[in-house]
Amino acid sequence: MNQMIVNPVLTGFHPDPSFIRVGDDYYIATSTFEWFPGVVIHHSKDLIHWHSISRVLTEASQVDLRGNVSSGSIWAPALSYDQGVFYLLYTDVKSRKSVYKDLHNYLIMATDIRGPWSQPVRLNGSGFDPFLFHDKNGTKWLLNMRWDFRKNHSNFSGIIMQEYDQESGKLTGSIHEIYKGTPIGVTEGPQLYQKDGYYYLLTAEGGTGINHMVTMARSHSITGPYETDPDYPIMTTAHDLNYPFQQAGHGSLVETQSGEWYMAHLCTRPIPGTATMNPLGRETAIQRCEWTENGWLRLAHDGKLPALETEAPELPICIFEELPEKDDFDGEMLGFPYQSLRVPFDESWVSLKERPGFLCLRGRESLASLHDQSLIARPIQHFECTATTCLEFKPDSFMQMAGLVLYYDDSDYYYLRVTADEIRGTSLGVVLCKGGNYDEISSMQLSVENWERYYLKVEIHEREFIFYASPDGVGWTAVCTPLDFGTLSDEYGGKLGFTGSFVGLCAQDLDQQAKRAYFDFFEYKALVKP
Repeated sequence: MNQMIVNPVLTGFHPDPSFIRVGDDYYIATSTFEWFPGVVIHHSKDLIHWHSISRVLTEASQVDLRGNVSSGSIWAPALSYDQGVFYLLYTDVKSRKSVYKDLHNYLIMATDIRGPWSQPVRLNGSGFDPFLFHDKNGTKWLLNMRWDFRKNHSNFSGIIMQEYDQESGKLTGSIHEIYKGTPIGVTEGPQLYQKDGYYYLLTAEGGTGINHMVTMARSHSITGPYETDPDYPIMTTAHDLNYPFQQAGHGSLVETQSGEWYMAHLCTRPIPGTATMNPLGRETAIQRCEWTENGWLRLAHDGKLPALETEAPELPICIFEELPEKDDFDGEMLGFPYQSLRVPFDESWVSLKERPGFLCLRGRESLASLHDQSLIARPIQHFECTATTCLEFKPDSFMQMAGLVLYYDDSDYYYLRVTADEIRGTSLGVVLCKGGNYDEISSMQLSVENWERYYLKVEIHEREFIFYASPDGVGWTAVCTPLDFGTLSDEYGGKLGFTGSFVGLCAQDLDQQAKRAYFDFFEYKALVKP
């Protein structure tokens, strides 16, 4: 029996997988939304073991995210390969909470998956989820869903297609509406494949919440008409809200070296007992698929629910070294797994050189800012985990803060911070924001005037977490009662976000004096792995 692919293969915030094979190498690109650098590339040789090898959008000259709304920015990258060139399409979503979206669809290219990538070329703005199809006849086509803002119209008005001229780097010719979708609606995420004389159109439908699903249609002509699979959808969890995986959809296909087919897709793992409390965010799973005699795609294990485990192809096993749990900040630059909000790492606000062995953050704007935050963080990937740091920081007033943060977005976060208090002097406590409502846990605030260092820790146990503090890293004091990890979920409070929760380090100086905070280390430790 072959080895098994254990899902999800990419845990934590890794949504919207775009899946390709180049020779013996498999790659998945995932969305990053407002987190910078933009678009993560993951690599595997066996579909079982994966590691992150590069980030695509690393410079401010490539993309400007400052001011973009939370869960906007970089949506649904589409990775493809043709004749020695990697192509990557992505959407920069400038607004998303009104009837308009203000969508910028870009194309970049590279001859090496690790870059360097070309400067982005803007192609259109009619919708999101762009995909570049390389026809065997040599033509190239841009597909995307079309956004319709008009009253009494479906916002998801169908899948459109236009030819892309490689020589001029522009779209050319007529726009073709090729697929309206099924009665389920919310048709998006188009992916196009050629097989056995057909063009197969894979789409996501039902919205990216609990009704998410994967559907397929086909045509002998690239511009249609497209016939919907009579037994749609291929995969969904909408009919079983108690299943361990939820929101399964946004599929992407590859064919292995030996002709087997696999689909990468996003899913969530809600906190047990809930269907929508998913603080780990949208993750990536892989399913083995088969084609029927009638030429339609099915999950290999039968049924429509995604498998928790699926049979792997017969490929040589390739295991990659895992990232260390503890970072002593002895390197020359920040790499995986850290990300920042909307802006790249820059010596003007984050440095490993100013004080060797320490991460230096210069305080900037508040955690509510959509512009210039001094925050580095990593996705939370486990329901049982701890994160610990050691901080050296001497604030002059309540305008200056630094510490350890659990962050979803500018409206939802929990922050264990050191600041200055007129009564206690230097103090340490928890502030939080839930659904945009700010609060402070003042009853458990500590006076730490005589502490030379501040050891800060958070322990997460499924739905609950607690912050702790210590002057020496040995004797720990709880700085809050158990708090609800579920509030850092994509669907908490009725909102629809896409990023999952992060844990990280940050500093603020609301007086704009760039007060420095020094972090000696950062440790993230999984207590129970999937």
